[in-house]
Amino acid sequence: MRTPTDARGQEIRQFILAWVEEHPHDIAQLTAQQFGLTRQAVNLHVQRLLADADLVRQGKTRRTRFFLAPKKTWQKHYGRKQSESDVWESDVLPQIADLPDNALDIWRYCFTEMFNNAVEHSSGTRITVQLKRTAVNVEIAIIDNGVGIFKKIQRAMKFSSERYAPLELAKGKFTTDPAHHTGEGIFFTSKMPDAFDISSGGVYFTSVSPLKNPKGTAVWMKLKNTSDRSRKEIFDEYASPENDYAFSKTVVPVKMAEQNPNDLISRSQAKRILLRIDRFRTVVLDFQNVNQIGQAFADEIFRVFARSHPGTDVQVKNANEEVLKMIRRAQSA
Repeated sequence: MRTPTDARGQEIRQFILAWVEEHPHDIAQLTAQQFGLTRQAVNLHVQRLLADADLVRQGKTRRTRFFLAPKKTWQKHYGRKQSESDVWESDVLPQIADLPDNALDIWRYCFTEMFNNAVEHSSGTRITVQLKRTAVNVEIAIIDNGVGIFKKIQRAMKFSSERYAPLELAKGKFTTDPAHHTGEGIFFTSKMPDAFDISSGGVYFTSVSPLKNPKGTAVWMKLKNTSDRSRKEIFDEYASPENDYAFSKTVVPVKMAEQNPNDLISRSQAKRILLRIDRFRTVVLDFQNVNQIGQAFADEIFRVFARSHPGTDVQVKNANEEVLKMIRRAQSA
């Protein structure tokens, strides 16, 4: 099979690998448009990736889909008494030891934090670690058979539903064991990989996980093998030197407070957003995918809370014009 072996050929194949997860049906068409190639020319590169076991194909003709091929899959079960550092050093690190140092540093932090979380908080009897590696990324899942993280938060906070628990985790500084933990582990771990999710009892942190775990808790993480991200830059963004490295900033995904589409209208919903955020100096409310908010919701946050908590800087990002109108109306009242 003859394909270009120069830098351009490598660039084309790297593009295919980078985008195939988002475009399994039309990756050939996307690549042809990107590089000004014919479909036949792109097909040579796809065939090369198939031959190198970087891609796998499913279906035929118009139903053909391409996926990243697993280069390595690994799984092991552990009891609750296992040390997270021992598991990392003896079992997980050898699977990915050739990754760049910054990626290993992120994986070390994320894995040990989440495994320790399962050991100390799950109340389960078994922890399963799964790892899948492709030519592009690594996925790691940590699954326990315990009580379930969202159920535990619901009980601790006396929420009426587990569905309110993910929002508290997203804010950070939340723990059911404040004597031994700061509540920072899940927050920072969720910011470091390219994708992160927790599933438990049919409730999801971000709803991107391929794992469906009706009992216990499943934590799923994915990071590109060539990521240029560093653990330090994530810590500095939320625990900056200007604030003596204190965890002083959080980003609150407002969409998490929605239980039904476009229902962020009441003061009680706003108070759910505001719960515990006075522990931070800077709070960024992320309105990504929020179409609209109600007058009472906006007033509670941007007038009532803002005026009674001058030490907390409430900022806004990703808000559309409709949301911004409501915010400006509340601020000017």
